[in-house]
Amino acid sequence: MKIKWAFFAVLVVFFVLAMNSSVVAVNTSKVDNVLKKGVLDDQDFKIIDEFLAEAVDELVKTKDFTSIAKLRTVILSRQSKQGQYAQQFSESALKHIQEGFKQAQMLRQPERTTNVMINLVILIDGLQDIRLTNLAIGMLKNENMVIRYWAVHCLVNPVILQQLNSAAESDPTLVQTIAEQFKELVETSSPEIIAFIARFAANVKIPQGEELLLQIADMRIKRYADWTVKYELLDGALLQLLESKIPLPSQNLSGQLPTKSSKPAVARRFAQLYSYAIQRYINGAGLLNGTQKGHLVSVLVEIEDKCIGRLSGKPQASIRRAVERNNMPALLDEHNRLLGSETAPGQLPAQLGFDYSTTTDGPKRAAPIPLPPPPKKQ
Repeated sequence: MKIKWAFFAVLVVFFVLAMNSSVVAVNTSKVDNVLKKGVLDDQDFKIIDEFLAEAVDELVKTKDFTSIAKLRTVILSRQSKQGQYAQQFSESALKHIQEGFKQAQMLRQPERTTNVMINLVILIDGLQDIRLTNLAIGMLKNENMVIRYWAVHCLVNPVILQQLNSAAESDPTLVQTIAEQFKELVETSSPEIIAFIARFAANVKIPQGEELLLQIADMRIKRYADWTVKYELLDGALLQLLESKIPLPSQNLSGQLPTKSSKPAVARRFAQLYSYAIQRYINGAGLLNGTQKGHLVSVLVEIEDKCIGRLSGKPQASIRRAVERNNMPALLDEHNRLLGSETAPGQLPAQLGFDYSTTTDGPKRAAPIPLPPPPKKQ
């Protein structure tokens, strides 16, 4: 899912390499010679450390975006998989990036502090080194959403996620810490950040991952209920992640699907969130703008195509046809058939073995919770 959000215009400038040929002053000749060696000695380790000290210091002091981008490229291109080199490079990067953050805090202009911190976090992201994750974790609660965005991105990119899952097999402490930190961001982060956290939650191999995914789903469900939800397109990705966690019941000898699933909590969130998206589209016709309606149409049609068909056991297209014809009664009928209504249970709850109850001691709900009416305009 491509998330088009306003401040992405701000993010882009940190990747753009302008056409002018400003010169990066960092001397790379010595470290390039070390890169060619198979066995390193103490002098080589010193050269690696001096290179990173100089490069990070230059990055902190440089104001021109083009030169900063080139500096990051210079640093990233000097990584190596050679064991001795990689170890020293990682240790020196940790030490000097930490120092860079300290220098950033001492700058007199707040905007310079912010820009330096952003560039240091982008550098960490590019290095893709699990040993630098604590630096990113330290930036997660920053109130600047660009810094937070890149801090989250550092921890969810596929290379780091693979390293985290591998490390979790022997010691899950680090990945558990990240999951707990992410839980504290769910209520206050922008949709593009939530999208990254949801992807982490769905792919990390610890129980806290699923808990985090359910927390995100509950947050989005609540936002639909009070009509404060923003960027509905996010829910297309979230629903697909939830659906990926719902195991299909095995076919029995008669070819009928049994009625119990091992993940009723996930299935309930999937169904309730999808129901709210459909209800919002139907009930908000006179309230939503064109962009919101377009996003909801994408969610409704994409989830029917990619998720409902798999869960129900056969291809589905009734929602798409109802939307194309702007036939709200037909859309509501299909919603009720799939998800349930006050008068009849739905196909998915019956097949997957879940209900819509939010408490364990209350009556069982066979239908999704109705979306409250939209607030009256003041």
